[in-house]
Formats: sequence, structure tokens, C-alpha cells
Amino acid sequence: MRSLRRMRFSNMPPEPRLTGGRNRATDMRSMTALAVGLAAAMAVGPAALAPVGVASPAVAQVHYDRPGGDYANFTLRGGDPAVCALRCERDARCRAWSFAYPSPEGLAVCWLKSQVPARVEDNGSVSGVRGAGVIEPRSGPIEFSIDRIGGDYKSVELAPDPTGLACKAACEGEPRCRAWTYLRPGYAGPTARCFLKDKVKPPRRRPCCISGVVR
Repeated sequence: MRSLRRMRFSNMPPEPRLTGGRNRATDMRSMTALAVGLAAAMAVGPAALAPVGVASPAVAQVHYDRPGGDYANFTLRGGDPAVCALRCERDARCRAWSFAYPSPEGLAVCWLKSQVPARVEDNGSVSGVRGAGVIEPRSGPIEFSIDRIGGDYKSVELAPDPTGLACKAACEGEPRCRAWTYLRPGYAGPTARCFLKDKVKPPRRRPCCISGVVR
């Protein structure tokens, strides 16, 4: 980072000429205080400089549904809850939305709502109010909406498990396994699958999957 003493601000007036020792000392103390204040602001980052009373952006609730208040619904072939949130954002009538992950019976579904119903826990859903972005939860070593493509040495069929814990346990039970990916049903076939990996591959955001690294 460049020294603060060398920073120039084009909208600041020229520095006045100092004519006396006492004025020079006062001016130097003021400049030092300003520099300390700027350094502190840079250290804490932009969030600390936000105006008082400005709310943080709304966040969607993963693993929650908001039943009721629907005025439209449609399927989403890509199975991405972020698309559902965006459709609500672009519709002036929409105040809230709910998304259901694909299932063995069908595609993902998005519901747009003209009111904001109370939320209820549902592991197969994502919901939010208008303007809420989708931020997947991070539960320790479990990575929601993350795929780690490649490095597979085995894949097994599993019963649907929106937590991914069964796939994680399968990896932990094999010394060769270093990472795992759980594929939700409905994205690449009607069944859920667990991929065990002997290599740790880079994470990629994909709503189809839950992943983790165990060793």
C-alpha cells in the first residue's frame, strides 16, 4: 500500500503556507489525526463505513419453505434456486418465493407469492423475500451446492438425503477416500448417488450437489 503521506486528493485545496512555529505544530497534529483516521478506516474495510441505519441485504433461507400466497408457479430445468429468486425480483407483484429441489417424480419448481408467508422448515426447499439472494449454508466440512468434479474411484446409489451426511459417512469409512460429492435425485437421473474420491478436486458451485473433504 502506498504511504498515506504520498496520497494526493484532487478535490482538496492547496495547503496553506505556514508562517509560525505554533501554527505549524497545530497543523501537523491535525494532519497526523487525519492520517490515523484514514488508516483505521482502510483497516476495517467498507462495511464499517456504511451509513448508520442501512440494513444488510436480505438472505434466502435454505431448507425452509413459505407455504401459501402463490399466484404463479413453474418448473426450472436447471434446478437452481437463484433463478427463482431472480424471477421474483423482476416481477413487481412478487413479494416472496419458494423453490423445491428436483425429486424422483419431477423437475424443480418455483412458486411466486403475493404476500410473505411464515417460513417452515423443509430440507427440500429454499425460500426468501423479494430481494433476497441465495447464500448456501456452510455446516463445518459440508459444502452445500458445491460439486468437486473428478477423482472418483467409486459411486454408489443412496436414498435421498438432503443433508449429505450419508455420503460423508461412506467416505469417512474408507481409508482411500479423501473427498466426496452427493448428487441430489432429479439432476442426472431419478436416484441419488454418492461419489467417493481419492483426489481433492477444486470446488464448483452447482445446486445439484453437496460435497466435502475428509482427509
